[in-house]
Amino acid sequence: MAESLEARVTAALAAIRNPRLENDILSAGMVRDLTVSPTGDVSFTFLLAAEDPAILVRQARSAVQGVEGVRREGIRISVTNPSGPTAPTHGPPSGTVPATPVAAPVAPEQANLGRIIAVSSGKGGVGKSTVAANLAVALVQAGHRVGVMDADIYGPNIPRMFGVSGKPQVLSGRIQPLEAYGVRLMSLGLLVERDAPAIWRGPIIMKIVQQFLRDVEWGKLDFLVVDLPPGTGDAQLSLVQATHVSGALIVTTPQEVAVGDALRGAKMFERVGVPVLGVVENMSAFVDPETGRRFELFSSGGGGRLASEIGVPLLGSVPLQPHLAELADAGKPILVAEPDSPAAATLRAIAAELEQKAARPGVALPILRG
Repeated sequence: MAESLEARVTAALAAIRNPRLENDILSAGMVRDLTVSPTGDVSFTFLLAAEDPAILVRQARSAVQGVEGVRREGIRISVTNPSGPTAPTHGPPSGTVPATPVAAPVAPEQANLGRIIAVSSGKGGVGKSTVAANLAVALVQAGHRVGVMDADIYGPNIPRMFGVSGKPQVLSGRIQPLEAYGVRLMSLGLLVERDAPAIWRGPIIMKIVQQFLRDVEWGKLDFLVVDLPPGTGDAQLSLVQATHVSGALIVTTPQEVAVGDALRGAKMFERVGVPVLGVVENMSAFVDPETGRRFELFSSGGGGRLASEIGVPLLGSVPLQPHLAELADAGKPILVAEPDSPAAATLRAIAAELEQKAARPGVALPILRG
């Protein structure tokens, strides 16, 4: 007799062990109110104590998703601390911030966002937004439907880099993203005055990230590129709490101070169970087109060392190029303004690598030491 869908789901959850308790999550009583419908919808409450590893929630979601007959968009997991208030997967209760970040399943309204790629950096000034903007354009040029969500709450530069301005329209309660070079765009920079100081507390940042995911009429996307603020903070944690991030891209420069900060960012993604797809070294050496002489203005090799330390590939080193910053300020991505330039060629190759890696489900981030 064929095993029932509920039995298969139960077996999948029973295969997940909590290292703290040295027991599987079912036997430990961490799964409550499990419901499996004949149509493949699965819901349950996950009891996650503050001292439990947050990755257990993502493992549970992945295990259930891998059961034949379960609908990915029908998975509902409500996360609660046994000693505290319930923290539903769409965000923390008003006025509270969970001590341990929790990854959440894809909500129904997020089912059309495609692969969500978080572009991150350990510190500011490494060209993270420039890389994010150009990778989005490269993916569009490769035939994909792409959106860019500017989650850099403190420095929303995406509108300037795409040359867009003006307030987005709201139709039937849905925010309509602007579009440039085939990329759909949403940024706080489109909603506030240019000189408005970004003084945001954690709960406000969470609401902004959630609103950009749920209330923007993105349409059906193949990729949503999320430009995160530098460092590790509320925006990063809010993103992984609110949706299923396919992978993260770490942007650094060759110098050691940037590499050290980027390493901390990679460890943050490890903590919340988001795979790091690779490292991009920006502002690499400048090669004089007249003489062919190589100038390493920001040291050398930092991106490769970072990639080696965390066990992921170096996807590419974007060379320094005259006018790249000026073009960004003018709202002209290098892939559009100078498509045959060395920087454009490198960014296009990185986008092709990213496209392949993001298409592979279940990529696990290596365990980082130290």
